[in-house]
Amino acid sequence: MPFPCASPEDPRPTGAGAALIVESRVGLREFNTFGLPAVAQHLVRVRSAADVRRLVDDRTWGRASKFILGGGSNVVFTRDTESLVVKVEIMGRRLVETTETAWVVEAGAGEDWPEFVQWTLEPGWSGLETLALIPGTVGAAPVQNIGAYGVELKDRFESLDAVDLVTGRSVVLDAAACRFGYRDSAFKQHLAGRSLITRVRLRLPRPWQPVLGYLDLERKVAETGITTPDSHTLFDWVCAIRRAKLPDPAVLGNAGSFFKNPVVSAEQCRDIIGRDPEVVHYPLQDGSVKLAAGWLIDACGWKGKTVGGAGVHERQALVLVNRGDASGGEVVTLARAIQESVYGRFGIRLEPEPVVL
Repeated sequence: MPFPCASPEDPRPTGAGAALIVESRVGLREFNTFGLPAVAQHLVRVRSAADVRRLVDDRTWGRASKFILGGGSNVVFTRDTESLVVKVEIMGRRLVETTETAWVVEAGAGEDWPEFVQWTLEPGWSGLETLALIPGTVGAAPVQNIGAYGVELKDRFESLDAVDLVTGRSVVLDAAACRFGYRDSAFKQHLAGRSLITRVRLRLPRPWQPVLGYLDLERKVAETGITTPDSHTLFDWVCAIRRAKLPDPAVLGNAGSFFKNPVVSAEQCRDIIGRDPEVVHYPLQDGSVKLAAGWLIDACGWKGKTVGGAGVHERQALVLVNRGDASGGEVVTLARAIQESVYGRFGIRLEPEPVVL
């Protein structure tokens, strides 16, 4: 049963002029792209920074354990949750600043990431095209430091606004404070569960140059003969590549890439190449080497295999899918079996990308 978050003695309005409503016994299947069954004992929707501060100040819910939920594209629910689920629905998009070297754009944390990318490209603000069709919300993008085809969010990051869930204080964080790493950030480390992102600003470069260093994009160049694609062409290429490889979560439940691409030393890579010359790998600037996790999983024979209602996608071994009636436990069981298989053959422990709850 929904009930007001505010106490009768302190009926303060939110930024939108309405009291926060805490809903009880909310099914979460529609709130996670895997389509996994789970129930939140309590859920509150926040639509402004003022809503978040009001929640922090609330006598009943301010000190409650909280789980922040955006688009649900990076979570595996294995059980019902007792934590207060904070559903982030802060919207809005705008151009903040135009300079000779960049466009600075801003979006609310609840905005859909793929729609935001397309919105930036329509007026010619290039720079996010290789990050097209990554599922999730704008607020989740810095948490995961999303990336694809040679560009990570940190490469385009300007700053973000967040609210401290302990003090209620609003803060502005730059890239250094966010501590971005490979699919990592401060929001998965010391700020996990403590800070809620409300708005994100990105700096899009002028002049813009296409990033074409990945094999799939090099193939597009060879196929089309277009050696210097504009951002719209590159966006179309990335969309076509992703749609050919990756299932639509609206059709087949999934959380995108389930495992991080492991980074190994040059010596480790040479050892693996000695045994498996076809291993897909990418040298990094620091001398280490990134291996394609999907190739490692495929080499172990997992493509198309299932455990209960959970399976490995037939076209992309890096993606685990819900065949229609999977439980979170089955997804985790499948993931662990894949980890053991890859470790047994290559001596590499794959690390999952999604949060398992």
